[in-house]
Amino acid sequence: MKKLISLLAAAVMCAGLFCGCGDAGDSNKKVLKVYNAGEYIDKALLTEFEKENNCTVIYETFDSNESMYTKIMSGEQYDILIPSDYMIERLMKEDYLQPVDWNQISNKGNILPEVMNKSYDPDNVYSVPYFWGSVGILYDTTVVDEADAGQGWELLINPKYAGDIYMYDSERDSFMVALKALGYSMNTTDKQEIDAAYEWLANQRDTMKPVYAGDDVIDNMVSANKAMAVVYSGDAAYIMSENADLDYIMPKQGTNLWYDAMVITKNCQDTKLAHQFIDFFLDEENALANTEEVGYASPVQSAYEEMQTTTYDGISAYVTDTTRSQDEVFGYQETDIKKYFADLWTKVKAY
Repeated sequence: MKKLISLLAAAVMCAGLFCGCGDAGDSNKKVLKVYNAGEYIDKALLTEFEKENNCTVIYETFDSNESMYTKIMSGEQYDILIPSDYMIERLMKEDYLQPVDWNQISNKGNILPEVMNKSYDPDNVYSVPYFWGSVGILYDTTVVDEADAGQGWELLINPKYAGDIYMYDSERDSFMVALKALGYSMNTTDKQEIDAAYEWLANQRDTMKPVYAGDDVIDNMVSANKAMAVVYSGDAAYIMSENADLDYIMPKQGTNLWYDAMVITKNCQDTKLAHQFIDFFLDEENALANTEEVGYASPVQSAYEEMQTTTYDGISAYVTDTTRSQDEVFGYQETDIKKYFADLWTKVKAY
């Protein structure tokens, strides 16, 4: 999602629209209101869920965790949200969520152990995994020397590739790159370290002339318009399936392991239906259809394993190494630190 997860652009145009296929005017039907990142679901599954449960799903999309937060804080009500790790932590702290009743989740045994009990919700009291992955560098093996790829994040300041880089247009992800390149935690609150990361990004901007890209990086890297890009692993897996000359690395200095999850709001109008929705997406067949459609790694073990031998056979980006001690999950930021990052990011982009 990212947390903001990619593959959002087309659906952002439809944010706030009705995306379910049921008849919202039928007063006999239950209604479930779901808020998710755009293009981050197999919509055929929404139709199937409506049929199975004689309900209507009102499905709306957001383009970032922050825009989602702004909307719900304005008073808009939803039953289920699908945000990223650090935003889930924030919603927990602000008492916006209700605990998941795991007794109603019959498919809980299908979930990969490695996506459970993460720092943002250690006992999965409030969240059920949806998709997960890493942030890394996608690069063209016909242009980038293999030895250079071994530099990790330092590859992004190698003058040999000046003007040949897409950076992800994200404050938090870009600062993560710089902080990790400098050997710092991406969750640091030390302003000297944050300032050093700003200098790294400003110098990269001036010397490497990167293009700050969003979802347009997908088509551009499929077409090999630049030598490398900072991308989410799910996007990388799809791009690699379209262009065999590309490879993906999780840089040696460490990176962001991200987790998006389904949560139930405290003001959910039908908690039983909300649990049925969550359980539906943990069904092995449904999870496989969802990961095939979206391209991101499934939290359901059978779907995750099958994709590695079928659709994404041999594509390394689909598989995330969770054993590396240098990788981190984004944590909640206090307001003053969040503003400090935001102000510096504005300066990075102001050129």
